[in-house]
Amino acid sequence: MNLPLETPFKLQLCFDQVIEKLEKSAVDPANEYQARDKALLDEVLQYPELRNGITDMSQINEHEDIIARLLAPYFAKDLTLNEIKAVNIPYAQMVFNHTQRFKNILKAAGPDFNILIRDFDEHQFYVFSCCMILYDHYGASLDFNRPFFYDIPTAKGIIKHYRILYNGDFLEIFPTEKSLPITQEDIDLLMDSYDNLDLWKSKFPKDSWLLKGFSIMTLFDATIESAVSLLKEKLLAINASGFRESIESIFQSIYQIPGIQVGFTVFNHEEDKLSPDTFGQQMPSFILQQNKSADVRNMLCDESKEMLIIKQQDFAVSDTEGFLAKKPHSSLAKNFLSQNIQSFILAPVAKNGRLFGILEVVSHRKKELHSVNVKKLEIVMPFLVDTIERLAYELQNQVQAVIQDKYTSIHDSVFWKFHSEAQKLIDHRQVGEEYELKEITFPDVFPLYGQIDIKGSSEARNLSVKKDLKYQLKSLLLILQEFDNYTETAEKFQLETKRIQSYLAELALSVKASTEQYISNYLDGDIYQKLIGISNPELVPLIQNYLYQTQKENGDFHIARRKYETTISKINNKVAAILDKRQIDAQSVYPHYYERFKTDGVEHNLYIGPSIAPKIPFDLERIHAIRLWQLRVLCEMEIAHSHIKPYLPYPLDVTTLILVYHSTIDIRFRMDEKRFDVHGSYNTRFEIVKKRIDKACIAGTSERITQVGHITIVYSNESHLEEYVGYINTLQAENMLDQTIENFDIEDLQGLSGLKAIRLKLLH
Repeated sequence: MNLPLETPFKLQLCFDQVIEKLEKSAVDPANEYQARDKALLDEVLQYPELRNGITDMSQINEHEDIIARLLAPYFAKDLTLNEIKAVNIPYAQMVFNHTQRFKNILKAAGPDFNILIRDFDEHQFYVFSCCMILYDHYGASLDFNRPFFYDIPTAKGIIKHYRILYNGDFLEIFPTEKSLPITQEDIDLLMDSYDNLDLWKSKFPKDSWLLKGFSIMTLFDATIESAVSLLKEKLLAINASGFRESIESIFQSIYQIPGIQVGFTVFNHEEDKLSPDTFGQQMPSFILQQNKSADVRNMLCDESKEMLIIKQQDFAVSDTEGFLAKKPHSSLAKNFLSQNIQSFILAPVAKNGRLFGILEVVSHRKKELHSVNVKKLEIVMPFLVDTIERLAYELQNQVQAVIQDKYTSIHDSVFWKFHSEAQKLIDHRQVGEEYELKEITFPDVFPLYGQIDIKGSSEARNLSVKKDLKYQLKSLLLILQEFDNYTETAEKFQLETKRIQSYLAELALSVKASTEQYISNYLDGDIYQKLIGISNPELVPLIQNYLYQTQKENGDFHIARRKYETTISKINNKVAAILDKRQIDAQSVYPHYYERFKTDGVEHNLYIGPSIAPKIPFDLERIHAIRLWQLRVLCEMEIAHSHIKPYLPYPLDVTTLILVYHSTIDIRFRMDEKRFDVHGSYNTRFEIVKKRIDKACIAGTSERITQVGHITIVYSNESHLEEYVGYINTLQAENMLDQTIENFDIEDLQGLSGLKAIRLKLLH
């Protein structure tokens, strides 16, 4: 007879040990049941296969009655409705001679149910069989034992979990002619090779050992303990698919109630709100309507809020309709009844006084959930609380990461130094010592500065403001003309027409810095207040249309300004995206600090030096490679702008500039501003140069050093000129730059002199 899974065993199912015991009792004169035992022995001896080995399952069915009588001493008749026992071969599907309770359980599971050990595959089965042999014949204790379970549904569909215990006293293991000798070296090798199934099979080939006899299997109802264990396992994979169904099945097993559902609602302390779960919304919220966040006071009644939020105690209702009859204003009961929830348990998930959320266990039937069986939650709540706490802190870490990334970014290249300093602070605090955070500085770094500036952006903005305000004022004049037909309304606006006309005359000349502000204040203040005070039904539609057009998001009075803002945004986003993406390449050359700013254009700073990456060797070749990278990327950014320019609402041009600074500087992190800045008065010259060269002119002329379609490189050291000529030759060979190089001095600026520049035309 073969086992259903491949093993090293040949199976000989027999009862020889029981028969030998029966033979002794049948000839024992002191045995009061000698006659009965002798009669049973005579009957058993008529079927030699019971001693020598059953070869087919049909023989078990054929001898069912005599096998039951033979094994009667081990299956007490009076306990057949209490014990869950049967005969089997360990870990196999061959099970027979069930007690009546076992039969009833299998009958309730249905004819299609196939009894299988949970999470026990062929690999485990084979290795376990080999370990039995090693222990029995070689004394090697490779402990493979672990709890085994059957998961069997009831007639109502509830999964119950039964732990399996085996009595192997009637089993014997013998080598066959196919068995191989096993050495200590083999055992040591197998001990470290669980996953190598081929190795195990080579040492213990199929049919190389004989498994003779039978075992007695006893099941114990371990539904709650197993459900708790499964719950812990599922909570570790809370984002896995099917999580909700698994959790509900576990709770149904614990409560022995089919169809109950489980939900979870997050409590937000800062806003006093209830929200859907924050771990992928794997669990629904029955408290919230349409799974949308809401104020606590709107979703919980006074009694439930008192219990759950304030006292952090369980709140159970066995009859929702009856509860609503007593508390007719309960929004919670009304909401639950709208979902046909007839009984429910709400349990606070809290730790150390902090409420993370509310666990919801609900049923569509009355009286199934109540204040008595709420106590069953005590066995699972510790695991739920720990899991939700872990998820809450993970979410908090994610939020902190977003804040750091989007708002107060600490660049990866310098993060190590912040981490080191923070670790020192924590270490000192843990031993009760004071520690003052040291200033984060990086000395002797090479600064690189570059920018793409949107040319004429101020003029374009003034023009868009002028267009919008003129359109709005002219539209307002047309409305005031309509008011002339209504004497009372016209009197309120008799001075406004002249004022509006004066504003239009002013806009026809120019737009000063303050023009937009005081005209907008007039329109948004004086005019708005007067217009909303008009109740004439014939004028209201006209006024409503005017007010609608004042909306910044889609009103006609902001069309030009929106076009301007769209233009600036598209240019900035396009060139910044290229810079950010290409930064990955630059970091691979040598880790350095990088920061970028969007204004009317995009500017960036790079700081590179051994103090930023002390573990990586630094030489001038690294800075040369970064400078070539910067020049190339700025060319790419300008070229990208030329491609999108025809499609912009305003076809604005850009100018491009690089500053090559003559020496290294020190930078430090300013705690008050949460950003890096130059350190020391000497190093501030770098910032001064950056701010003043943008609008500088060629010495002796009124021509700006930056021009559309060109890239300008500012320097002060002749060695830098020679260096950059090499980079320029490289990019000229790649057809990115024209062959002509303009070389000129820059006019003396306040506190600055001796600066030079080269300018090159880009080949778009």
